[in-house]
Amino acid sequence: MIDRLVDAGAPVDRCCRILGVARQNYYKHKRTPATPRQLRRDWLTGLIREVHVASRGTYGYRRIHAELTMGMGIQVCSRTVSVLMTQAGIHGLPGPARVKRLRGIVTAEDLVNRKFHRLRPDELWVTDITQHRTTEGWVYCAAVLDAFSRRIVGWSIDSRQDSTLVVNALDMAIRNRRPEPGGIVHADHGTQFTSWVFGERIRSAGLLPSFGTVGDGLDNAMMESFWSSMQIELLNRKRWKTRVELANAIFEFIEIFYNRQRRHSALGYRTPIEYELLSENHTIPAAG
Repeated sequence: MIDRLVDAGAPVDRCCRILGVARQNYYKHKRTPATPRQLRRDWLTGLIREVHVASRGTYGYRRIHAELTMGMGIQVCSRTVSVLMTQAGIHGLPGPARVKRLRGIVTAEDLVNRKFHRLRPDELWVTDITQHRTTEGWVYCAAVLDAFSRRIVGWSIDSRQDSTLVVNALDMAIRNRRPEPGGIVHADHGTQFTSWVFGERIRSAGLLPSFGTVGDGLDNAMMESFWSSMQIELLNRKRWKTRVELANAIFEFIEIFYNRQRRHSALGYRTPIEYELLSENHTIPAAG
Protein backbone atom coordinates (compact mmCIF):
# COMPACT_ATOMS: atom_id res chain seq x y z
CA MET A 1 0.00 0.00 0.00
CA ILE A 2 2.79 2.43 0.94
CA ASP A 3 4.68 1.61 -2.26
CA ARG A 4 1.59 2.46 -4.32
CA LEU A 5 1.12 5.79 -2.53
CA VAL A 6 4.80 6.66 -2.88
CA ASP A 7 4.68 5.83 -6.60
CA ALA A 8 1.72 8.21 -6.86
CA GLY A 9 3.86 11.01 -5.38
CA ALA A 10 2.99 10.88 -1.67
CA PRO A 11 5.83 11.41 0.87
CA VAL A 12 7.05 8.25 2.63
CA ASP A 13 6.91 9.85 6.09
CA ARG A 14 3.28 10.90 5.70
CA CYS A 15 2.22 7.49 4.36
CA CYS A 16 3.93 5.71 7.25
CA ARG A 17 2.33 8.04 9.80
CA ILE A 18 -1.18 7.66 8.38
CA LEU A 19 -0.96 3.86 8.13
CA GLY A 20 0.69 3.47 11.54
CA VAL A 21 3.91 1.93 10.19
CA ALA A 22 7.33 2.78 11.56
CA ARG A 23 9.52 4.36 8.88
CA GLN A 24 12.44 2.05 9.67
CA ASN A 25 10.20 -1.01 9.43
CA TYR A 26 9.01 0.10 6.02
CA TYR A 27 12.55 0.35 4.65
CA LYS A 28 13.54 -2.91 6.37
CA HIS A 29 10.66 -4.63 4.63
CA LYS A 30 11.69 -3.20 1.28
CA ARG A 31 15.26 -4.51 1.71
CA THR A 32 14.01 -8.03 2.58
CA PRO A 33 12.43 -9.75 -0.45
CA ALA A 34 9.40 -11.95 0.24
CA THR A 35 10.07 -15.69 0.22
CA PRO A 36 7.93 -18.11 -1.84
CA ARG A 37 6.40 -19.31 1.45
CA GLN A 38 5.40 -15.78 2.43
CA LEU A 39 4.00 -15.10 -1.03
CA ARG A 40 1.83 -18.20 -0.77
CA ARG A 41 0.62 -17.23 2.70
CA ASP A 42 -0.26 -13.74 1.45
CA TRP A 43 -2.10 -15.29 -1.50
CA LEU A 44 -4.01 -17.68 0.78
CA THR A 45 -4.92 -14.84 3.13
CA GLY A 46 -6.43 -12.96 0.20
CA LEU A 47 -8.49 -16.01 -0.78
CA ILE A 48 -9.59 -16.50 2.82
CA ARG A 49 -10.82 -12.90 2.92
CA GLU A 50 -12.81 -13.46 -0.29
CA VAL A 51 -14.44 -16.65 1.05
CA HIS A 52 -15.22 -14.98 4.38
CA VAL A 53 -16.88 -12.03 2.64
CA ALA A 54 -18.83 -14.37 0.33
CA SER A 55 -20.12 -16.21 3.42
CA ARG A 56 -21.47 -12.90 4.74
CA GLY A 57 -18.83 -12.96 7.44
CA THR A 58 -20.24 -16.16 8.97
CA TYR A 59 -17.67 -18.85 8.15
CA GLY A 60 -15.09 -20.02 10.66
CA TYR A 61 -11.87 -21.75 9.67
CA ARG A 62 -13.45 -25.19 9.12
CA ARG A 63 -15.95 -24.00 6.51
CA ILE A 64 -13.39 -21.73 4.89
CA HIS A 65 -11.00 -24.70 4.71
CA ALA A 66 -13.75 -26.77 3.10
CA GLU A 67 -14.44 -24.04 0.53
CA LEU A 68 -10.73 -23.75 -0.34
CA THR A 69 -10.16 -27.50 -0.68
CA MET A 70 -13.52 -28.72 -2.00
CA GLY A 71 -14.75 -25.64 -3.82
CA MET A 72 -11.47 -24.31 -5.22
CA GLY A 73 -9.27 -27.43 -5.22
CA ILE A 74 -6.50 -25.77 -3.19
CA GLN A 75 -4.35 -28.04 -1.05
CA VAL A 76 -3.97 -26.46 2.38
CA CYS A 77 -4.30 -27.84 5.91
CA SER A 78 -7.00 -26.57 8.23
CA ARG A 79 -4.47 -25.44 10.85
CA THR A 80 -2.81 -23.14 8.31
CA VAL A 81 -6.18 -21.60 7.52
CA SER A 82 -6.84 -21.11 11.24
CA VAL A 83 -3.46 -19.45 11.80
CA LEU A 84 -3.79 -17.14 8.78
CA MET A 85 -7.28 -16.10 9.86
CA THR A 86 -6.06 -15.28 13.36
CA GLN A 87 -3.14 -13.27 12.03
CA ALA A 88 -5.44 -11.35 9.66
CA GLY A 89 -8.10 -10.76 12.32
CA ILE A 90 -10.73 -12.78 10.44
CA HIS A 91 -13.27 -14.59 12.61
CA GLY A 92 -16.45 -16.56 12.00
CA LEU A 93 -19.59 -16.10 14.02
CA PRO A 94 -19.87 -18.03 17.31
CA GLY A 95 -21.95 -21.19 17.23
CA PRO A 96 -25.33 -21.56 18.91
CA ALA A 97 -25.49 -22.07 22.64
CA ARG A 98 -26.23 -25.53 23.95
CA VAL A 99 -29.91 -26.32 24.37
CA LYS A 100 -30.87 -27.03 27.96
CA ARG A 101 -33.27 -29.90 28.44
CA LEU A 102 -36.56 -29.03 30.08
CA ARG A 103 -38.64 -31.78 31.63
CA GLY A 104 -42.17 -32.12 30.30
CA ILE A 105 -44.91 -34.64 29.70
CA VAL A 106 -45.74 -36.56 26.55
CA THR A 107 -49.14 -35.60 25.13
CA ALA A 108 -48.83 -37.23 21.67
CA GLU A 109 -46.87 -39.98 20.00
CA ASP A 110 -43.24 -39.26 19.17
CA LEU A 111 -42.23 -41.19 16.03
CA VAL A 112 -38.71 -39.73 15.99
CA ASN A 113 -37.45 -40.08 19.59
CA ARG A 114 -34.51 -37.74 18.82
CA LYS A 115 -33.24 -40.05 16.04
CA PHE A 116 -33.02 -37.57 13.16
CA HIS A 117 -30.61 -39.52 10.93
CA ARG A 118 -32.24 -40.64 7.67
CA LEU A 119 -30.92 -42.47 4.59
CA ARG A 120 -33.08 -40.79 1.94
CA PRO A 121 -34.77 -37.45 1.30
CA ASP A 122 -38.33 -36.88 2.51
CA GLU A 123 -38.33 -39.67 5.09
CA LEU A 124 -38.45 -37.11 7.92
CA TRP A 125 -39.37 -33.46 7.93
CA VAL A 126 -39.06 -31.31 11.05
CA THR A 127 -40.89 -28.02 11.40
CA ASP A 128 -41.19 -25.10 13.80
CA ILE A 129 -41.86 -21.34 14.06
CA THR A 130 -39.50 -18.50 14.93
CA GLN A 131 -40.18 -14.80 15.43
CA HIS A 132 -38.20 -11.58 15.21
CA ARG A 133 -39.05 -7.95 15.88
CA THR A 134 -38.94 -5.06 13.43
CA THR A 135 -39.77 -1.39 14.00
CA GLU A 136 -43.24 -2.11 12.57
CA GLY A 137 -43.82 -5.18 14.75
CA TRP A 138 -43.18 -8.91 14.82
CA VAL A 139 -42.44 -11.13 11.83
CA TYR A 140 -43.12 -14.87 12.10
CA CYS A 141 -41.51 -17.56 9.98
CA ALA A 142 -42.47 -21.24 9.76
CA ALA A 143 -40.07 -23.62 8.03
CA VAL A 144 -39.96 -27.30 7.10
CA LEU A 145 -36.51 -28.93 7.08
CA ASP A 146 -35.57 -32.28 5.48
CA ALA A 147 -33.57 -34.26 8.04
CA PHE A 148 -31.58 -36.08 5.34
CA SER A 149 -30.00 -33.05 3.68
CA ARG A 150 -30.79 -30.20 6.12
CA ARG A 151 -32.51 -28.47 3.20
CA ILE A 152 -35.40 -26.10 3.89
CA VAL A 153 -38.09 -27.56 1.63
CA GLY A 154 -40.94 -25.28 2.66
CA TRP A 155 -41.36 -21.97 4.46
CA SER A 156 -43.90 -19.24 5.15
CA ILE A 157 -43.65 -15.69 6.51
CA ASP A 158 -46.44 -13.59 8.00
CA SER A 159 -47.22 -10.94 10.59
CA ARG A 160 -49.53 -13.40 12.39
CA GLN A 161 -48.67 -16.62 14.18
CA ASP A 162 -51.58 -18.95 13.41
CA SER A 163 -52.34 -22.30 11.79
CA THR A 164 -52.35 -20.72 8.32
CA LEU A 165 -48.66 -19.89 8.75
CA VAL A 166 -47.63 -23.51 9.34
CA VAL A 167 -50.04 -24.98 6.79
CA ASN A 168 -48.64 -22.70 4.08
CA ALA A 169 -45.10 -23.85 4.88
CA LEU A 170 -46.18 -27.50 4.77
CA ASP A 171 -48.10 -26.95 1.50
CA MET A 172 -44.96 -25.50 -0.08
CA ALA A 173 -42.92 -28.51 1.03
CA ILE A 174 -45.48 -30.96 -0.35
CA ARG A 175 -45.71 -29.14 -3.70
CA ASN A 176 -41.94 -28.90 -4.05
CA ARG A 177 -41.08 -32.45 -3.00
CA ARG A 178 -44.16 -34.61 -3.70
CA PRO A 179 -43.18 -37.06 -0.95
CA GLU A 180 -44.11 -40.73 -1.02
CA PRO A 181 -46.63 -41.90 1.60
CA GLY A 182 -45.23 -42.84 5.00
CA GLY A 183 -42.91 -39.89 5.61
CA ILE A 184 -42.93 -38.26 9.04
CA VAL A 185 -43.66 -34.61 9.85
CA HIS A 186 -42.26 -33.86 13.31
CA ALA A 187 -43.18 -30.76 15.35
CA ASP A 188 -43.62 -29.52 18.88
CA HIS A 189 -46.91 -29.05 20.73
CA GLY A 190 -47.59 -25.47 19.65
CA THR A 191 -51.26 -24.81 19.03
CA GLN A 192 -50.54 -24.15 15.35
CA PHE A 193 -49.16 -27.68 14.90
CA THR A 194 -51.77 -29.45 17.03
CA SER A 195 -54.58 -27.72 15.13
CA TRP A 196 -57.01 -29.89 13.16
CA VAL A 197 -56.20 -28.19 9.84
CA PHE A 198 -52.46 -28.87 10.14
CA GLY A 199 -52.96 -32.51 11.09
CA GLU A 200 -55.46 -33.00 8.29
CA ARG A 201 -53.02 -31.56 5.74
CA ILE A 202 -50.38 -34.05 6.91
CA ARG A 203 -52.74 -37.01 6.65
CA SER A 204 -54.17 -35.95 3.29
CA ALA A 205 -50.64 -36.09 1.84
CA GLY A 206 -50.15 -39.62 3.15
CA LEU A 207 -47.69 -38.49 5.81
CA LEU A 208 -47.52 -39.24 9.53
CA PRO A 209 -47.65 -36.59 12.29
CA SER A 210 -45.19 -36.77 15.18
CA PHE A 211 -44.81 -34.66 18.32
CA GLY A 212 -42.00 -34.42 20.84
CA THR A 213 -42.23 -34.02 24.59
CA VAL A 214 -43.79 -30.82 25.87
CA GLY A 215 -41.15 -28.19 26.73
CA ASP A 216 -38.16 -30.24 25.54
CA GLY A 217 -36.12 -28.44 22.85
CA LEU A 218 -33.97 -31.53 22.24
CA ASP A 219 -36.96 -33.39 20.80
CA ASN A 220 -36.83 -31.00 17.84
CA ALA A 221 -33.11 -30.26 18.05
CA MET A 222 -32.44 -30.26 14.30
CA MET A 223 -34.98 -27.51 13.72
CA GLU A 224 -33.72 -25.57 16.73
CA SER A 225 -30.22 -25.77 15.24
CA PHE A 226 -31.44 -24.17 12.02
CA TRP A 227 -33.16 -21.34 13.88
CA SER A 228 -29.98 -20.74 15.92
CA SER A 229 -27.94 -20.48 12.72
CA MET A 230 -30.41 -18.04 11.16
CA GLN A 231 -30.54 -16.01 14.37
CA ILE A 232 -26.75 -15.69 14.51
CA GLU A 233 -26.03 -15.32 10.80
CA LEU A 234 -28.94 -13.05 9.83
CA LEU A 235 -31.51 -11.84 12.34
CA ASN A 236 -29.26 -10.50 15.11
CA ARG A 237 -26.77 -8.75 12.83
CA LYS A 238 -28.79 -5.55 12.34
CA ARG A 239 -31.94 -3.72 13.36
CA TRP A 240 -34.80 -4.30 10.94
CA LYS A 241 -37.05 -1.38 10.06
CA THR A 242 -39.97 -2.93 8.18
CA ARG A 243 -41.59 -6.33 7.93
CA VAL A 244 -41.03 -6.36 4.17
CA GLU A 245 -37.30 -5.74 4.63
CA LEU A 246 -36.97 -8.63 7.06
CA ALA A 247 -39.21 -10.96 5.01
CA ASN A 248 -37.06 -10.35 1.92
CA ALA A 249 -33.89 -10.99 3.93
CA ILE A 250 -35.27 -14.29 5.30
CA PHE A 251 -36.26 -15.41 1.80
CA GLU A 252 -32.79 -14.59 0.48
CA PHE A 253 -31.09 -16.30 3.43
CA ILE A 254 -33.05 -19.54 2.99
CA GLU A 255 -33.25 -19.90 -0.78
CA ILE A 256 -29.98 -18.31 -1.90
CA PHE A 257 -27.52 -18.74 0.96
CA TYR A 258 -28.59 -21.60 3.25
CA ASN A 259 -29.84 -24.13 0.68
CA ARG A 260 -27.39 -23.35 -2.13
CA GLN A 261 -24.20 -21.83 -0.71
CA ARG A 262 -23.77 -22.52 3.01
CA ARG A 263 -21.53 -25.49 3.77
CA HIS A 264 -22.77 -27.80 6.53
CA SER A 265 -20.38 -29.73 8.74
CA ALA A 266 -22.90 -32.58 9.14
CA LEU A 267 -22.93 -33.01 5.34
CA GLY A 268 -19.17 -33.23 4.96
CA TYR A 269 -19.10 -29.47 4.35
CA ARG A 270 -21.39 -29.73 1.34
CA THR A 271 -24.45 -27.58 0.70
CA PRO A 272 -27.89 -29.19 1.10
CA ILE A 273 -28.67 -29.11 -2.61
CA GLU A 274 -25.20 -30.37 -3.52
CA TYR A 275 -25.61 -33.20 -1.00
CA GLU A 276 -28.93 -34.26 -2.48
CA LEU A 277 -27.57 -34.22 -6.03
CA LEU A 278 -24.55 -36.30 -5.03
CA SER A 279 -26.74 -38.77 -3.12
CA GLU A 280 -28.86 -39.30 -6.23
CA ASN A 281 -25.71 -40.39 -8.06
CA HIS A 282 -24.69 -42.64 -5.11
CA THR A 283 -21.36 -40.86 -4.82
CA ILE A 284 -21.46 -40.01 -1.11
CA PRO A 285 -22.50 -41.80 2.08
CA ALA A 286 -25.61 -40.71 3.95
CA ALA A 287 -25.25 -37.82 6.40
CA GLY A 288 -24.33 -38.73 9.96
